[in-house]
Amino acid sequence: MEKVYDVIVIGGGQSALAVAYYLRRSGLDFLLLDKEPTPGGSWQYAWESLSLFSPAQWSSLPGVIAPGGAGYYPSRNETITYLREYEQLYSFPVERPVRVTAVRREDNFFLLETSHGIFHARAVVSATGSFTNPIIPAIEGREKFGGVVIHSSEYRSPGAFMGQRVAVVGEGNSGAQILAELSQVADTLWVTQKPPSFLPDEVDGKYLFDAATQQYEARKQGKDFKPPSLGQIVMVPSVKDARARNVLHAVPAFNHFTENGIGWKDGRSEPVDVVIFCTGFKPALRHLQPMLPVLPDGKAETEGTRSTVVPGLWLVGYGNWTGFASATLIGVGRTAKKTVDEIVNFLK
Repeated sequence: MEKVYDVIVIGGGQSALAVAYYLRRSGLDFLLLDKEPTPGGSWQYAWESLSLFSPAQWSSLPGVIAPGGAGYYPSRNETITYLREYEQLYSFPVERPVRVTAVRREDNFFLLETSHGIFHARAVVSATGSFTNPIIPAIEGREKFGGVVIHSSEYRSPGAFMGQRVAVVGEGNSGAQILAELSQVADTLWVTQKPPSFLPDEVDGKYLFDAATQQYEARKQGKDFKPPSLGQIVMVPSVKDARARNVLHAVPAFNHFTENGIGWKDGRSEPVDVVIFCTGFKPALRHLQPMLPVLPDGKAETEGTRSTVVPGLWLVGYGNWTGFASATLIGVGRTAKKTVDEIVNFLK
C-alpha cells in the first residue's frame, strides 16, 4: 500500500486551517488536500466589496489575531491575505490543486479518490464548507426567461450590471449588501420571502456572537436563555448608505418567471434583466456520498463534528449542526480543537 497518513483534511479554507493548527500540535502525520490553486478558500470568490461585520479581534483563527484591532472590520482581500499568511506561518502540509471526488472506507482505512490519484488515511476530516453548493429555488418558468439568473456565489461587482434592471432575491445580509451596491448603478428590485429586519446601527457581529455564546453556554448547563430579537441584517456602511438613499424597500416573493421578467400569483409582473438569488447554501458533501448518507436538508448525522455513521470521519465548519458558530472564523477554532482531541483518542 502507498503511504498512509494518520489524518487527511479535505479543504484549504478557514475550517481546514483551524483543524491543521491543532493537528500540528498533536504529532500526527497529516495532510490537507485543497481543490483551489491558491490559499484563501472560498473567500477568493466572494464579491469584491465584501467586508466582515465582526471586528478583526473577533474574526481570527486560533493562534493569530487578525490585524486591525477591536474596531476594524477586515475587507475580503485582507481576509484572504490573513488566511494565506496564516497557512505560511505554520507551514501546513498542503497539496493543491487536488480535487477529492470520492471517499471510501476499506479495511479500517480511508481511500480518497482525487484528481491526483489515490490517497490513504486512518482518519478523515471533511472541511469543504458550503460555498460550492449554492441553493437556487426551483421556480416555474425559468426555462423561458430571457434574462440572466445567477446565485450570489457568482456575483463579483456591480459594474457588469450597470444600467440594467436587477431583482435581488433574499432578505439576509448578502441580499441587503448586494442590493445596496447594485442600487448605485442599476435599477434594483428587492424580493424577499418575509419583510427584511434590520439590526440597530450599533450592533455588529461581535454583539451577535456574544449573545449566541451566552445562549450556547446556557443550554449546556440546562438553563434557559433567549437572546434579544433585534433583527437579522447588520447595518454595515453600504447598507446604511442605501437606507439614506431610500432604496431598502422589499416586495414579496414572486412565484414564476415570464419571458422578460418575474410574476406574482395576483397577476402582477415586473420586467427584469437579471435575477440574483441570495438564498444560501447547503453543505458540500458530494465527495462523501459513497459511504455517508446525506439527509434531505443536505446535512449528515453527527455527534458534534464526529460522524455517527462512519468511524474515523469528522465534519468541521458546516454551521451549528457540526459545532456552535463553526462556519465563522472565530467559532471554528473551538470546534477544531475538540475534533483533533477526538481524533487523537480514536487513533490510539
